[in-house]
Amino acid sequence: MNIFKNHKIRSTFKSGIIIPSMIFIVGICLVSAIYPKITNGLLTIVKNFIFVNLNWIYVWAVTIFVIFLVYIMASSYGNIRLGRNDSKPDYSFFSWLSMLFAAGMGIGLMYFSVAEPMQHYSNDIFAGKSSVQRAQNAQLYTFFHWGIHAWAIYGVVGLALAYFSYRYRLPLSLRSCFYPLLKDKIKGKWGNVIDVFALCSTFFGITTTLGFGVVQINSGLVTLNILPETSFLYQTLIVAVLVSLAILSAVTGLDKGVKILSNVNIIAVVVLLVFVLALGPTVYLIGSFTEGIGTYINSFFSLTFNTHVYEENTQSWFYDWTILYWAWWISWSPYVGIFIARISRGRTIREFVSAVLILPTLFNFIWMSVFGNSAIWFDANIADGFLSKMAKDPDGLMFQFLEYLPLTELISFLVIGIIIIFFITSADSGIYVMNSIATKNSRVSPRWQTIGWGLLLAVLSLMLLNAGGLAALQSMTLITALPFSVIMLLFIVSLTKALIIDKNYYEKDFSSTTVPWSGEHWKERLKQIVSFNDAESTENYIKTTVMQAFEELLFEFAVNKVDAKIHSENIPQSIEIEIKYDIINNFIYGVKSEPKVVSEHLLNEENLPGSEEDLIYFPKSYFGDNREGYDVKLFTKNELISDVLKHYERFIEIISEEKNAMFISSDANHRFK
Repeated sequence: MNIFKNHKIRSTFKSGIIIPSMIFIVGICLVSAIYPKITNGLLTIVKNFIFVNLNWIYVWAVTIFVIFLVYIMASSYGNIRLGRNDSKPDYSFFSWLSMLFAAGMGIGLMYFSVAEPMQHYSNDIFAGKSSVQRAQNAQLYTFFHWGIHAWAIYGVVGLALAYFSYRYRLPLSLRSCFYPLLKDKIKGKWGNVIDVFALCSTFFGITTTLGFGVVQINSGLVTLNILPETSFLYQTLIVAVLVSLAILSAVTGLDKGVKILSNVNIIAVVVLLVFVLALGPTVYLIGSFTEGIGTYINSFFSLTFNTHVYEENTQSWFYDWTILYWAWWISWSPYVGIFIARISRGRTIREFVSAVLILPTLFNFIWMSVFGNSAIWFDANIADGFLSKMAKDPDGLMFQFLEYLPLTELISFLVIGIIIIFFITSADSGIYVMNSIATKNSRVSPRWQTIGWGLLLAVLSLMLLNAGGLAALQSMTLITALPFSVIMLLFIVSLTKALIIDKNYYEKDFSSTTVPWSGEHWKERLKQIVSFNDAESTENYIKTTVMQAFEELLFEFAVNKVDAKIHSENIPQSIEIEIKYDIINNFIYGVKSEPKVVSEHLLNEENLPGSEEDLIYFPKSYFGDNREGYDVKLFTKNELISDVLKHYERFIEIISEEKNAMFISSDANHRFK
């Protein structure tokens, strides 16, 4: 029941999701704003307990995510398409990658590209090492935290969501990822609990990130003397302007707002990257990147499994960096996962995983090497340690770093512009994702809902920023990552079960006794093999041979008390026989006229009769479950009857097996209407 129905306000919100979510979100934000120190203190105790005593859960979970995705990418399951077998991608590769990248990292790249390497480099824990070793460690750990492991977290959620949404035609919702395990229970309270958790986690993650992004923008504008100081008043003005732009972008939809901004931003990011690479210590950067890749590959497994249990002096650093990052990426994964799933319809699993794991990781490595290693080089050779001293001020560190490059003011404006666009795309895509969760992926929602999400983000982030409650909310977000890491492991179990069934379903072969041709009428068949059909002859075959075969089948089905129907279309010519069922999918076998372009080599071949036109037609079979059909022009009437019956026999055999229930249920197409 819609919660706004009684007030005659059109809404697509689902009360079982939106009411408990709003109570929890607003309640936590109010407590964090009114009692920031007490709340942050209590949540920090819980967070520290988890990081110290249960960090191994994060380590093992992230490791399993990486192994699972690499295996899926390399296996035959990688050929499965995220959608129907004939579906095509909704976006070009460049637009898809741009949007994926903007949602996955966004502001974080600008905030930490200089700050993280410098903080590792200047950390007292590594003070006993030489400057060269500290620089190598800084690059290695930055690669580790922003590399394959981070994107594997996003990839697992995104893949599960895209697969169950587009392959099973379930809602683009986390509850759908449990269908092989919970079946129709996901429609009830269990599904609502999962979506409430996802909505709250998404809201908290976006709110804290936007809050920190506003502080960095304010700091940059002060550096450029555009604003006189960093104060709550100016931060309020910044939020008001940027959230308004984000709402405007969200209202225009993904195909316009987010897509255009993401494409613009990725170009701006590449321009900034090339500028720093060209005018910074270029030779040093290229050499350190090359060496850094080798060190990362050589250290991959030791980094992955290292819990620092034998190194007490680095354990606190491990909790504050690696475990915090894993928790942070996991807490963000519902938001990023839903968004990248939304833009990935039509991609194969191999294409999805390789793009999500490898391409963003490689770009992150290049980005972090250019900015982080430039900062370290400037610190050691020009700044006389000044950047190291500023490492604990990440808000202004990027702009201080730019002081050591030519055209400082111009590049600073470019950096602020990039941060602003990342801010808008993060808020924009966040609004879309939260509305999608709260409405069970409603395709069309009233604009006031989009505006409402934007206003809620702005008001609560400013309230927490003013009261000093962002730290408490960040701790809350990190705590929720623990249960969600277990949920993600269940996603893998569910997805594995579904992929096995999927592969077996589409690769199930026919028995040897179903081959229809015995060798009769071989002269006629040879004549058909070496001839080409035009549209008229193909349509005539469908109207005569196919129709006669289907009519005889219709009669015999009726004799055996099976209710069948014949449907036909004239443009293009097609005939199908359908057997309807109430609980399972209908059985459909059809034949349609299909055009095909003939190659010039075949047209000019003297040893074949050839065709006078480069476009020929042939009768192609098709099926209700969207398996690929084939040319049936060589079939006689009886052979065509035999072919229909072998598919019907296969259909009966499949529906008799309980494990195929999720593929054959007729309710699958209308499950959440």
